[in-house]
Amino acid sequence: MTSQHSSLHPHSRSHSNHGQQRRRQEIIKRGIMTQFFPATYTANILIMEATATVIQGVPVACHLDGTSAQLNTLCAVLFFDEQNYTDAVVLAVYPNGSQGIPVPAPGRIVFVNSYQQFQSQVINANSVSTFTLTGGSSGIPAGALGVLYKAFFSSPSAGAYIQIAPHGASDIGAYASIGNLPSANGTLNSIGTLQVDAAGRIDIKANNGTCTVTLYTHGYVF
Repeated sequence: MTSQHSSLHPHSRSHSNHGQQRRRQEIIKRGIMTQFFPATYTANILIMEATATVIQGVPVACHLDGTSAQLNTLCAVLFFDEQNYTDAVVLAVYPNGSQGIPVPAPGRIVFVNSYQQFQSQVINANSVSTFTLTGGSSGIPAGALGVLYKAFFSSPSAGAYIQIAPHGASDIGAYASIGNLPSANGTLNSIGTLQVDAAGRIDIKANNGTCTVTLYTHGYVF
């Protein structure tokens, strides 16, 4: 952890000519989060009482994540030793006026009104079609990590089934599937939770026959 200033508050350090050992004392200070690094769970913090001081690489408590550790949000920083600005952790973040407010609410499943993403889409046998589920009137915001869905399909071929996965998945068979269809011209239904890619897209593959697919969403994970 590094700092762009030599001290959190320059007048707090006492330089004893007698070499007296400093007393270790914990203290909480308020700051502004200027950057969050999810790969290392650290952040850069501007200390508000010493606005020339930006502490870099401060560890962040693990209950925070990228949905709450937003740019310019206020934060509480615990210094385990008031005299040692490298020994600290970000305990909490909270809104800074209109900034730093996660929209929509983060870190949980959010239910929305059921929305028909597409109806009676024909997917040829052994072909893959791509669909975007976020945005528009869907109630699924851009940036959602996954969706809650209901899907059903029919096919003129007995034994047909569909596979559903995030767009571009290396193994489409490793995610959701519906089928096999027990008899020709029947219909199968299913519900589930599925990841989407960064652009909110999924892939659907028809297997063992041409499939006609309808899909609804009614919630998301953010």
